[in-house]
Amino acid sequence: MNSDKKNLSIYFDKRMLRILLLGAISGFPWVIIGSALTLWLKEDGISRSAIGWAGLIFGVYAINFLWAPLIDRIRVPILTSLIGHRKAWIISLQFIIFISLIFWSLLSPLDNLGLIVFIGLIIAISSASQDITIDALRIEQIKKDETSAMAAGAAIAVVGWWSGYKLGGLITLISADWLQKLGFVNYWQITFIMICGIIILFNLGLLLIPEYGTKERIRAQQDDQNNLKKNIRISGYVGELITWTSATIVSPLYSFFKKNGIAIGLSIVGFIFLFKIGEAFLGRMSILFYKEIGFSKSDIALYSKGLGWITTVTFTLLGGWFAIKSGVIRALFISGIVMALTNLMFTVMAWSDKSELLFAIAVLVDDLAAAFATVAFVTFISLLVDRNYTATQYALLASIGTAGRTIMSSSSGTVVDWLEGDWGIFFIITAMMVIPSLILLWMIRKKILRNDN
Repeated sequence: MNSDKKNLSIYFDKRMLRILLLGAISGFPWVIIGSALTLWLKEDGISRSAIGWAGLIFGVYAINFLWAPLIDRIRVPILTSLIGHRKAWIISLQFIIFISLIFWSLLSPLDNLGLIVFIGLIIAISSASQDITIDALRIEQIKKDETSAMAAGAAIAVVGWWSGYKLGGLITLISADWLQKLGFVNYWQITFIMICGIIILFNLGLLLIPEYGTKERIRAQQDDQNNLKKNIRISGYVGELITWTSATIVSPLYSFFKKNGIAIGLSIVGFIFLFKIGEAFLGRMSILFYKEIGFSKSDIALYSKGLGWITTVTFTLLGGWFAIKSGVIRALFISGIVMALTNLMFTVMAWSDKSELLFAIAVLVDDLAAAFATVAFVTFISLLVDRNYTATQYALLASIGTAGRTIMSSSSGTVVDWLEGDWGIFFIITAMMVIPSLILLWMIRKKILRNDN
């Protein structure tokens, strides 16, 4: 009992409030390029397949590790000196998202589909880039030997992400629905202007978050660069460029595989890529599914966003406690199985008459599974990173997971069309997608995270 109280007390650490805000900042752009963009295109007559393929813009989350080393080392002029390296990058990228929303407010999907998707890509790139720094800043709030605090921080980060996504989605969808009922033809465009205010509030809160370990990280990175310079023995600007590039890009990868070994390192990468594909297929099409079986934007906002936020927050905190109590590996196994089983609830929903009760239950069990799985997943990745290359290594591993979720799930709309709209079969397929990752995790379970308790 005392142990349980101690584990739960970690959630009241003041650092968790900072992590909550960082998570919300990270989650909110998914409302913009996920729920809002999907419904905007749907209501303007764009096809399911086109909407599904438009989701390829999420693919940038899978490759943000390519420029993560640059964000890890390059300082933003003026802003870095004023507010800190991590926060300078986040605020700069938030400004780009803000301007992109203003541009969206001037466009119509029927006349400017290509331009709208392109601006969506800019938002996605900015969001994926800020996630590099947000995740690093979040991890650096916790000391590297605080395993329990890291699990709790992962849970709070997920709560923050879902708060930004679901509460942001609740505000966005209800605003759009309200404006539509008032008779505004350009209700989505007005909504985009309104939600710019949320971005402003996020950035004001961001300024209150401290940064840790900056000097130590810079020193360690410079030491690696100096060691490389001694080995290659090339002087002048050419030598400086080669050693800077190597220390920035090669050293983080070398550090990861040196710690885990080539075979285990590649197995970890495989598991991360495969684990959440099924969830992503379901999530990519869920808004269209709700719409096609007769639910309004307000219904979706209430059950999927409002109720979903409450259940996600509750289950995420419990998931963090479960990860602390049972260990990350066991938590991954259990949550993966539950995640697959709960996808079948949507099959029941698809093959039944329209029911608000069934909708609420499906959202409840799906959020339970997703919350447990996400906390275990984020904790797993967070414990793997080298603090000297926090942003780069976390971005690399998270990007690999995102590659599975976003690039492959972009075909989800095509799969539904191929099944001739049989949503029940589609959700059965998504339930089976987690199996390969669990097999891989079982094979390497004894060799990874040896300090997991």
